Amino acid sequence: MITDFEDFCTWVYVIVDDIWQQIAPLFKRPGPSPKCSDSELIAMVLIGETVGWDVETEMLNRWKEHKEMFPNIPSQSRFNRRRRNLTIALNLMRRVILGMLDLAQDRQCVIDSLPIPVVQFYLVPGSTSKSNWKTHGAAFGKVPSRSETIFGYKLHLLTTLGGVVLDFELAPANAPDLQVGFEMLSEHTYLDVLGDKAYISTEKAAELWRYNRVRLLTTPRRNQKEQIPNSLKKLYNKVRQIIETVNGQLSEQFNIEKNHAHTFWGLCTRLCAKLTAHTLCVYINRLLGKRNFLQTKALAFPKLA
Repeated sequence: MITDFEDFCTWVYVIVDDIWQQIAPLFKRPGPSPKCSDSELIAMVLIGETVGWDVETEMLNRWKEHKEMFPNIPSQSRFNRRRRNLTIALNLMRRVILGMLDLAQDRQCVIDSLPIPVVQFYLVPGSTSKSNWKTHGAAFGKVPSRSETIFGYKLHLLTTLGGVVLDFELAPANAPDLQVGFEMLSEHTYLDVLGDKAYISTEKAAELWRYNRVRLLTTPRRNQKEQIPNSLKKLYNKVRQIIETVNGQLSEQFNIEKNHAHTFWGLCTRLCAKLTAHTLCVYINRLLGKRNFLQTKALAFPKLA
């Protein structure tokens, strides 16, 4: 049972350290071991993302208030450098957790996307960093659900009907959802995937079924002759509520749509950390036997639960 912030930190560190012992041989580096171990640093990052400390200066200042848990806090430059170097490890840790999480074995999923603006729209014309972002694929793109245009990327998510993020892909904001979704689904097999109108393609759906046994189901456009029955419409609306819950958590609790990174690789590091933190929270709730395992905020703020 988790009753306070220290309990939550202990749970996170123990799980992270156990996993790190398994994957550490893949990330050996020369030189003496740092005073702040890799598992400690990863735990600090994941806890910080869960409670919304997504700016480095705030995160490190907050941890200085809790030195009884992590006494050896690196300098900001060293912290940032080590976190970037551990990006692949963070994503691998997420995949290890998925392998231990029974909910991640669900073969029924939903595909959707979130906007990731890297420069505020009105600042783009005079931004000195625009060319750097463009080098790494950032582009102007429309977000139909919000009737807005952003400069940056879209984060495409493959999520189970239970709310566990199985896979993700970061793509330019102007990349068609169908194209990116097809590429991501081509890496999977034996799934039933529900998507919105942006993923409609008889040809792509047939190819996914033929080669991957992935059944891509989409809600039809209003002008299409073939419409889905009302029972399926109700199911889709129920599924959308789950996806909106997960998207809302990622946006509001984990601040996934707010970019504080100055480089593309910094952005990738942050996204990996946030998605890993969300997956870890679901896993901890499952270990605790909570029926509502998507209550991720209650873990970091147990007194508010």
